[in-house]
Amino acid sequence: MIAKFKNIATVAVAAALLGSTVSFAAAAKDMNDWRREVVSEISKKQTYPRSALSAEIEGKAKVRLTVAPDGAITASEIIEPTGQQVLDDEIPQLINRLNPLPSLPEGQAALTFVLPLTWSLD
Repeated sequence: MIAKFKNIATVAVAAALLGSTVSFAAAAKDMNDWRREVVSEISKKQTYPRSALSAEIEGKAKVRLTVAPDGAITASEIIEPTGQQVLDDEIPQLINRLNPLPSLPEGQAALTFVLPLTWSLD
């Protein structure tokens, strides 16, 4: 390993779910289970670029994702870049590695949400 780091993860997945209403307890549980699966996938697939590690570069970004019912990421937009080119270049690569995400809960239409990402050395 080039350098030790403790935190490379998302802060929260569905801080803002757009266009989605969960009105029943079972549906809410299904959506919470889905969010946990997504967080797990992100933690497995998010990497820290070697050049960012060696230069001790950190950053936070926000990405708007649209996910189809089958989990396919149909749209992505960096709405708040890290300001660090090496980390910003990693974001589309991460989205490609994540695609597809787990399927949405049954009956859930396409979902758009903001995904916060963090690259931190502490």
